[in-house]
Amino acid sequence: MHQPPLPFNWPPAQPAMPRTRYQGSKRKLADWIGDQVKHLRFHTVLDAFGGTGAVSHMFKRRGKAVTYNDILRFNYVVGKALIENTRCTLSADDVNWVVSEHPQLDYPDFIERTFAGIYFTTREDRWLDVACRNVRHLNDPYKQALAYFAIGQAAIAKRPYNLFHRRNLYMRTANVKRGFGNKTTWDRPFEDHFRNFATEANQAVLDTGQPCLALNLDALDVQPGYDLVYIDPPYVNGNGVGVDYRAFYHFLEGLVDYDRWPERIDWSSKHRCLTPRPGPWTRGARIGTAFRSLFRRFASSILVVSYRSDGIPSPSLLAGWLREIKPNVRVHPYPGRKKYALSTNPRAREVLIVAAGGT
Repeated sequence: MHQPPLPFNWPPAQPAMPRTRYQGSKRKLADWIGDQVKHLRFHTVLDAFGGTGAVSHMFKRRGKAVTYNDILRFNYVVGKALIENTRCTLSADDVNWVVSEHPQLDYPDFIERTFAGIYFTTREDRWLDVACRNVRHLNDPYKQALAYFAIGQAAIAKRPYNLFHRRNLYMRTANVKRGFGNKTTWDRPFEDHFRNFATEANQAVLDTGQPCLALNLDALDVQPGYDLVYIDPPYVNGNGVGVDYRAFYHFLEGLVDYDRWPERIDWSSKHRCLTPRPGPWTRGARIGTAFRSLFRRFASSILVVSYRSDGIPSPSLLAGWLREIKPNVRVHPYPGRKKYALSTNPRAREVLIVAAGGT
């Protein structure tokens, strides 16, 4: 394994990770997570469940060689745009190209036909069809990734609960008094959101001189050999119900796999989700086995686990399993509160478990 450098005092986090409303993002916790491991010796980092890339970006800013991984295709594209990418940004011409219709191109209407009245208005569905077609004409894969990031973040911002878990466009369009949400944000044009997120994505691109990579694999298929492995899997609550990010963000998966989208849809579902693909990380009965398998696979690395205090398995059980392979295990409760859109337990807290030492 690579011999890591001595620990050092990390500088303030700049440039900042773009804003996101993606559920479970560690953007606000990333620097705190970094503080809990800054005394340890490590250089190469695997973010095994990369998600929004917030933790990967924090480690990248601090000069680590980061490998971002996520099994979801949209998330992988985010990792490619903000972690693997070191120099490429979207120019004003690129942005204008994505948001405009071009007479030389034929535009499909798949979203407009398939998702009519489900998530967005007819005009917004048309905008998405056009933008997805235009992105594929950008001349660089990193430019394409940045553009998909901005389109996806715009779509999330315009959704009630910031999810695609139900057919609820009416919540935006009904002429009623509202007790939640931000109708101004919901109704802001896609183009405005896209331009803002494209700007933020550009500002987050940086080259630290260290090699970074994005992968699109199951975490258990990633090859071991990293100094530190950060593990932030989907959360399973006390009732054994897991957060299925593929179900919550299936629409974003389709956006980045536009040509194959029709064959991936479960056409019997009311909101046109993807055909279910259950895995161990969303099932209480199987997640314990998955955790232990992952710990054993990366037993030679420093293991850092993010979870919730009311989760299954419990943090104490996770710490016990880690002590079977690591001599030094510490549990760090996050001192503040982090709210989730659909959480029903106000007492639950974020917990970080750091396991180090040994071989």
